[in-house]
Amino acid sequence: MLGMDQMKKNIITLSWKLWMVVVLLTISNGAFAADCPADIKAVTSKDINIPVEVLAYHVKPLTKCELEVEAQAWLLLLKKKVTEISSAQVAAIYETDEINKGVELKLTQDASLQRALKAASSKAKSEGVSISITDKTAAGREKVKTALIKYAADLVEERKILIDQFDVVLNELVAKGGKKDEYAAYIKTISSIKVDVADASATWIAVSSWLTSTEGGLRWALNIIQFIIIMILSYLFSIVAGRLVKKVFVNSKNFSVLLLDFLQLGARRIVLLIGLFIGLSALEINIGPVLAIVGAAGFVVAFALQGSLSNFASGILTLIYRPFDIGDMIKVAGTLGEVEAMNLLSTQLRTPDNQLVIVPNNAVWADVIINVTGITQRRVDLVFGIGYSDDIDKTQKILEEIVVAHEFVLEHPEPIVKLHELADSSVNFICRPWVKPAHYWDVYWDVTREVKRRFDSEGVSIPFPQQDVHLYREIVEKGDDE
Repeated sequence: MLGMDQMKKNIITLSWKLWMVVVLLTISNGAFAADCPADIKAVTSKDINIPVEVLAYHVKPLTKCELEVEAQAWLLLLKKKVTEISSAQVAAIYETDEINKGVELKLTQDASLQRALKAASSKAKSEGVSISITDKTAAGREKVKTALIKYAADLVEERKILIDQFDVVLNELVAKGGKKDEYAAYIKTISSIKVDVADASATWIAVSSWLTSTEGGLRWALNIIQFIIIMILSYLFSIVAGRLVKKVFVNSKNFSVLLLDFLQLGARRIVLLIGLFIGLSALEINIGPVLAIVGAAGFVVAFALQGSLSNFASGILTLIYRPFDIGDMIKVAGTLGEVEAMNLLSTQLRTPDNQLVIVPNNAVWADVIINVTGITQRRVDLVFGIGYSDDIDKTQKILEEIVVAHEFVLEHPEPIVKLHELADSSVNFICRPWVKPAHYWDVYWDVTREVKRRFDSEGVSIPFPQQDVHLYREIVEKGDDE
């Protein structure tokens, strides 16, 4: 019984809590609904000639609910303008059919088309062109068609202005938590310009009207000019930025030439990239979706180019820890050569026989790096062998004289000349002078040549590997049975 009573209490408690949740949700929904009064009226749409910059300030203090009302009002204005454009274009098509087919299509039956005809006629007269919508001759109808096409082009220009104003409202709506997907889809659908290419005269009128329109060709021409100027200035600023980076860090001991070149190139590219984004904005291209596409593409490419990313990471580590610099003679990945250049993916080496070797940075960083010229002193290791019958003191003296006499051999550390090994075929001396890295091969070749010349003149032999073979004869006495 106690168990049943406890279960009933739990069920009652749970039901009570659920009821409270429902009540709270209902109250909260009512509260949120109260945030959007039904008597909100659009304000900014009353002046359709309001500049975009001014409109941006007017919509800034509005709430989300108020902006939704404003968006609906601007949508109606845009819809009305699109309707006018469609009526003018349909009327132009009918006029074309009447000219080509010589038939009467009775445009007077459609009130919207009649309004388009009257508006086109009135605009043409204001421009000094006399036309009559009642003129049924071919020439008269051609004038009416031309007036309709020009009128439609003017309406398209007005539509562009409305879209720009509408975008200001929608952007502010999105910034305050609203959605503009449906509005954006509508704008995208009605923004296109359709031209009947089969009608050459109509096509030419539409294209020429667009080219001379302040919201069409002239606007794009200005945008393109701005884009070109921005990119030229960005290029000049990138050069200045690169030189400034070089001037700031060129005297720093913590920066190698490779790292300095990387920073200089990076500064230039960053400035150019910023200039490109500004230029795209001048072309009225929304860079938000572009950045999203680049980010998504970069995520996919990262998986496809894992090896290149490994080279990139190795290049960064090499630049930071500076195991070598441009002009250094290094041995890495089994290749000995002078470092000519390095980027984030590979290192270029010039071998002593003038071959250009490109080594991936991953192979460079993962291997043992021997930097020959990254030091101020280098030891030349030489071994000379003499015969067992030669005078070792005399040989010692000859080697010491040769080493001391060479102009590139350093006094400190002192060169080492010692009897090192009693080998199978020779008595070996080691000769180890210290030189600057740039003089390594000069000393190596000069000392070797001078040793051969002095040994020959002093009568010191240079034995070659040999092997003595000893033959023993054994005489076997014949036995009695032979």
